[in-house]
Order: sequence, then C-alpha cells, then structure tokens
Amino acid sequence: MKPRPELPADIEDFRDRSWRREGTLQVQTALEAERFIEQVGFAACLTDSRRPGPSLYVAVCGRRDAVMPRNVQKDDEASRTWVLKDALIGRGRVYYAKLAGGRAVFMAPRMVPAFHAVWGMRRPEESRRLSRSARAILRVLRREWEMATADLRKETGIVDRATFTRALDELQAAMLVIPSAVYYEPKFTYVYELAVGRFPDALRKRVGRATALREIARCFLAGAGMTIPGELARVIGVSRPEAGRANRALVAEGYATMVSRGTYRLVTLG
Repeated sequence: MKPRPELPADIEDFRDRSWRREGTLQVQTALEAERFIEQVGFAACLTDSRRPGPSLYVAVCGRRDAVMPRNVQKDDEASRTWVLKDALIGRGRVYYAKLAGGRAVFMAPRMVPAFHAVWGMRRPEESRRLSRSARAILRVLRREWEMATADLRKETGIVDRATFTRALDELQAAMLVIPSAVYYEPKFTYVYELAVGRFPDALRKRVGRATALREIARCFLAGAGMTIPGELARVIGVSRPEAGRANRALVAEGYATMVSRGTYRLVTLG
C-alpha cells in the first residue's frame, strides 16, 4: 500500500480535536456518540487509523494511532464501539447503514439528503437496479413496515442466507432499508425497516449530485482541516475527479484554498 503523504502538525492536532482522537475527548456514551456524529456530519463505524476520516472506533479509543486488532471479539475498545453502534441504531437519532462497498457509516440527519443524492435510489429505478431478492424484501417491508431477520427471510421465501444478506446490503447501499433495532435474547437478530419511515423529510428532500458532493466535501473539510490527494474520494467512495470538482467548488466560494494540486485547506485555518 502506498504510504499517505504526511500532514502538517497543526492539521493533525486539528483532527485530534475534531475527530476525538484525544483521551480527554474520547466517546464513552451513546449521547456522546450522537454529539460526535452530529459534529463531524458523518463517520465510519469500525475503521481505524489506517483509513482516513472520522471513525466511531477511533473516537472510542481516543487516540490518533488506534488500530483494530485481528481478534476483535476480545478487544475491549472494539466491543465498546459495537455496543454503542447497537445503542445508536435503537435510539434512531442518527442514520446508520452499510453504503457502497460495505462501508458502515453513521450520518447526522442534516447530511442524509446529500448522501442520498449520491447513493440513493428512486422508486422508478428499483426494477432495473435491484436484484429479485432485494425487491422481494422491499415488498414485504413496504407492507409490514419493519420485521426481524428470521421473519423477513420466512416471509420473502429467501432460503439461502448469503443471498438474503446480499439483498439487504443492496437495500442499505441504496438507502432504502436500515436496521432499526438489535436484540441478543432469546437469540441474536436485527430488525429492519424502511429508511423513509425513520428519516422521511431528509430522504424526500431533492438535492443535485454536484451540490450534494460539494456539501459532503465541505463537511469533511470542516473536520479534517485539510484534505490531500485522493483522501476525500477514498473516504466517501466516489471517483477522484468527482471529489476534485467538489473541493474546487469550495475554493470558488472562498471556503477553502488550494495549497497544491489535490490538496485543499480550510480558509479559516490560514
């Protein structure tokens, strides 16, 4: 893997504060996790310091060099992040789903329209873009509104577990379905519901793709202080040309300055 360019010390310090990479700022409760996500706009769930961008796991660790161990089941920090993730899903105040590429992402409600403009799917597109299994799950949830995993599999008639999981991942990536609760007793299960049921206003708001990408870039830069070549594209899963256009739009309006090709810095940081 190609090493990332080194960031200036003041930018690393800025990220320590905004991304809660300091022991005095680490996230410990569900309320603190919600405030963190609202502050940064969006954050990965279980990524570590090897991937750029804000992360709930790193914020729980409260340090810049947090690395997820191989055996996560026995890791206290990974376990605490997992417990917080389940609590946030149940509280329903922030959006959580696996987006494109299986990225588990939390979003503040204010960022949902922008993400939906980039990754969401409108109803007329469903028959063309969704698999048969995904459409079967969607039909059931539109009738029942929410349902536990086992009941959903039974109702749709999808016997193969892997097919069912892939279909749910499709629907989450399209921002159509989200997990709404997690239960461990009498057995482990997720409950799924229509995303529009929990975030109706945000998901019905129309935003153009270019505008959406600009606002996602703004949100990222506000927490990052500076973005280096390829960083934004990697964090949000879009092409580098699209990410570049979004950053240059911020330069055009005076929100950012271009330090060098592909490197942008918040104007307020000088």
